Amino acid sequence: MRDEHTALDIVQDAMLKLADKYGDKPAAELPLLFQRILQNTIRDHYRRQKVRSLWTTLISSLSPAQADEEERDPFDTLRSADADRHADTPDESLEQTQTVALIEEALAALPARQREAFLLRYWEEMDTAETAKIMGCSEGSVKTHCSRATHALAAALKAKGVNLT
Repeated sequence: MRDEHTALDIVQDAMLKLADKYGDKPAAELPLLFQRILQNTIRDHYRRQKVRSLWTTLISSLSPAQADEEERDPFDTLRSADADRHADTPDESLEQTQTVALIEEALAALPARQREAFLLRYWEEMDTAETAKIMGCSEGSVKTHCSRATHALAAALKAKGVNLT
């Protein structure tokens, strides 16, 4: 952790989880339990940061429709933002929170198959083959659903005045 305040928050969350769920355990077991809870809390923090950064990066990296959009998945070559990136000011933090809320709203409006493909590929970070297997369709269908979802999300956000590029 580079941010001392965040590190202290994580330790505090881990301590609260330990006290809440394992307060009745013998004292000898608590150090090992705390280590595991702390590790999981740190992983959860980085996972949330990665998802926040990924959402912002995904939407800001949306490109206009290409002629071969059915063949090309716009996110295959996308690099996510640095997971340690934090908003510098409260305004930036609020703006990012509002943007994530708009993205979630736009995701809810997508057709079920597009939403499923998009979330499996970019939220769960599955590759095209894994997503196709789970959805019971071809890899080409997954790419089509993801492409359509990406363009629909970009259009929905643009309609709400969100310009992340």
